Amino acid sequence: MAKYVILINWTDQGVRNATDTVTRFEQSRDAFQQMGVTIETVYWTLGRHDLVGILEAPDDQTLAAALLRLAGMGNVRTEALRAFTADEMGGILQHLG
Repeated sequence: MAKYVILINWTDQGVRNATDTVTRFEQSRDAFQQMGVTIETVYWTLGRHDLVGILEAPDDQTLAAALLRLAGMGNVRTEALRAFTADEMGGILQHLG
């Protein structure tokens, strides 16, 4: 399973609905699980991004579908970063020759 770091920002609608953020997270976690995506952890943050999540998915397409479904609700916009473990990075570096 691939790991991803997800940077999340509230839309104007998301800010207006901020009091429901924990409930929305729990609903998203359940919906993602049904799609094969596991939310390992989410942090509400200060600074440029409102939340940061660590997710696991079988592939990029599955993650993209889950994030599109989430974005369609109108409360957040996301940026996904593919994360690599040290072992995975070692395998990548072997391709350099």
